[in-house]
Amino acid sequence: MLTEGDLQALPRLIVKDLAFRYRDRQSLAIQDISFESQAGEILLIAGSSGCGKTTLIRCVNGLIPRSYKGERSGSILINGQEISDWPLSKISQYVGTVLQDPERQILGTRVLNEVAFGLENLGMSRAEIYERVDEALVYLKISHLRERETFNLSGGEKQKVALAGVLAMRPSVLLLDEPLASLDPASAQDTLDMVRQLADEGMTILMVEHRVEDVLRIRPDRIMFISDGRVRYLGDLRGLGQVVDYQEVKLPVDMILARAAADPQPIEFKPLPGGQLEAGEKPEPLVSFKDVAFGYDADVEVLHGINLDIQRGDVIAVLGPNGAGKTTFVKHAIGLLKPKSGQVLVGGRDTHDASVAQIASMLGYVFQSPSHMLFAQTVHDELAFGPKNLGHKEDQITEEVKEALRIVNLIDKEQDPPLALSFGQQKRVSIAAILAMRSRILVMDEPTAGQDYKNYMNFMDSILQLPGFESILFITHDVDLAVIYANRVLLIAEGRLVADGPPQEVLSDFERLEACRLVPTSLLRANVAQVARTGYFMRAEALAHLC
Repeated sequence: MLTEGDLQALPRLIVKDLAFRYRDRQSLAIQDISFESQAGEILLIAGSSGCGKTTLIRCVNGLIPRSYKGERSGSILINGQEISDWPLSKISQYVGTVLQDPERQILGTRVLNEVAFGLENLGMSRAEIYERVDEALVYLKISHLRERETFNLSGGEKQKVALAGVLAMRPSVLLLDEPLASLDPASAQDTLDMVRQLADEGMTILMVEHRVEDVLRIRPDRIMFISDGRVRYLGDLRGLGQVVDYQEVKLPVDMILARAAADPQPIEFKPLPGGQLEAGEKPEPLVSFKDVAFGYDADVEVLHGINLDIQRGDVIAVLGPNGAGKTTFVKHAIGLLKPKSGQVLVGGRDTHDASVAQIASMLGYVFQSPSHMLFAQTVHDELAFGPKNLGHKEDQITEEVKEALRIVNLIDKEQDPPLALSFGQQKRVSIAAILAMRSRILVMDEPTAGQDYKNYMNFMDSILQLPGFESILFITHDVDLAVIYANRVLLIAEGRLVADGPPQEVLSDFERLEACRLVPTSLLRANVAQVARTGYFMRAEALAHLC
């Protein structure tokens, strides 16, 4: 029998010789994974989408092999005890998990009910449940959401509510699978500060995250890099920079500049060939907002007096804090919402007079959560659905599907079930489904959420070189995505259009950015320092060749 002193001396988590193969797959998802993690440690787990990070998390929290079937070998010990025979109810008292997609985790209709759900299943008294719920909400600074309906929360708010439900269980090991994916930069910093505090209070934290630069600010104790299901590196940041391809994992800009300068200079390309204007051409706006106001409730306005035009050739980044009205604004452009006052014109036609299906031939929309879009049995059927409904010919559909799969690097997944893929891969399928429709305007809500750096750079490069799109609009919390790809930036805060202009003008005002809960990145700062010389913003690989 282990004494209290023995337990304190043991690593909180021990993983030894772990391997797993999903029942419907031929190859191992992970193999030969061994490591230990101590109380109070933050272990950052990085790697490309589909490399095995989420599979590792599912093994530690017991979902493998209980919910995800297959062949598992090796051992996992919590506080020195093997968990293979524990029921999920027991594991959940020691291991808490916040999933990549909060939509999959939230079951309650109200925030109070959602945070209390796990506690109720443990049979706790009402008084203790309320105490723990309120403690978790206060800890995350979201007490004001206590009585809100979960359906009406923003993606970032849902992420915080999901985390509150886990913290209320008071686990000793916390697993975070892409916790920053739906958060604006300031909220991400708040979350990371909270993670650091939890670790300092003794919690063991494993964090899967593509936003490596953001996590480095809270000094993770170690970084694990996984590739093709194997641990390729486990150690400190300095060693990571020596073994990882800077084009695969997003590193701080100073590390990229030092290495990219030795590589060939990247080829610049002109974005959106389909949006190029002829000399002297003055086309009509593709989309116009004319004094648009909207509210979900009769007495509460969410958008206030939005006026702007979307023109051919625009690559627009929409930035702003969680709950600012960005998604509400975009849903007006695609006709999912109609203004309470003012007008939205798509191709000169008032959206009040057009159906969503009619607008879809003009604008294709990629939802923030792929689970809101994906339904077909195979990736191929998912991508073919839209073009079929738009009346495209069969041979044309075949070509459109293959081209879309190539762009998002999923050619080998054509016959796979979409919902069996990783979150990052699902996100790429949802983007490919819109690419295949060949709409004139591509609209994306958080296109890089859950994506590794290499994949999102590749598909953004490919998308911007497609001849069919005349304009692209994307909502993002990734400031660097706006720096690299946008030629126009919209800042939205509290339902108002705060700024509209070229990125080198809008993003250089750091005081305004911070007021909109945006945090200047190392790449943005490097560009601002050089913009008088360059005249526009550039990716790090191009900046490296300025000197």
